[in-house]
Amino acid sequence: MENPIYYRIKKIFSSIFLQMFLVGVAATCIFPLLWMFGSSLKTQSTVFSDMSLFPRHPHWENYLTAWTQGDFGNYFFNSVLYTVVTVVCIVLFTSMAAYGISRLRIPGKNIVFYIFLAAMMIPIPGSFVALYAMLIELGFINPHTGSGLLDNIIKRLGYILPQITQGLSLGIFMLKTFFDKLPKDLEDSARVDGCGKFGVYWHIALPLAKPAIAVIVIVNVLYVWNEYLFAMLILTDKSLMPIMRGLMVFQGAHVTQYSILMAGTTIAAIPIIIIYLFLQKHIVAGITAGAVKG
Repeated sequence: MENPIYYRIKKIFSSIFLQMFLVGVAATCIFPLLWMFGSSLKTQSTVFSDMSLFPRHPHWENYLTAWTQGDFGNYFFNSVLYTVVTVVCIVLFTSMAAYGISRLRIPGKNIVFYIFLAAMMIPIPGSFVALYAMLIELGFINPHTGSGLLDNIIKRLGYILPQITQGLSLGIFMLKTFFDKLPKDLEDSARVDGCGKFGVYWHIALPLAKPAIAVIVIVNVLYVWNEYLFAMLILTDKSLMPIMRGLMVFQGAHVTQYSILMAGTTIAAIPIIIIYLFLQKHIVAGITAGAVKG
């Protein structure tokens, strides 16, 4: 029989080792953010000469320079618009599709589900040529409607729609497995109270799926917010570009304004950090409930 004292000491040391390991992992994740923020407050000449994380004489004007010189106001608005529209559509479409596949009797629904799973293996960069050709045929690239406002709306849709389709597969997979685990007694009780199929989905299934939805939101927000290559291919108008385009202003062929670039990068990172902090309590629960088959 194992000695109780030895078992207790072993448990304490195991806990200490685990905590130290987690602290080390957290430090490797947080340090680049601290370095980025500190570098954004330095000058071009002290970015690599001043090794302190926070300079003694911070230059907060770097943020104003980044916002004005990089036209961040326009790019920031575009990214917020693209991200909100894309993520909201993904959540609505994936939740309805996943609930229908999980709960409704639809002929061939399993085949449709497997098709979406197969689509997860094809990233957007792997389909750039086909997407570009299709968008040209549909008139989403360089439309000529005679109205500048309508042209811009069509161009934005040509950028948003492919990103919505990119997020459908993962969202349907996670929510379908989540809905499969929901007790059917809850739905039966709602039907007794007079809810129809859509009412059960909207008032019962969707609120209970908040953890899985949080994971879908954070994954797609990260993807859409950081997207740049597809925007360069699809959006021919500079005024429609996302926020990542603003960062390219400070990265020249011969000279890079590192302090201003770090200020712009910090501005671009703040919304993602805020969203993650807001949804963090749902992240682990959502991954466990939505991605692990029970």
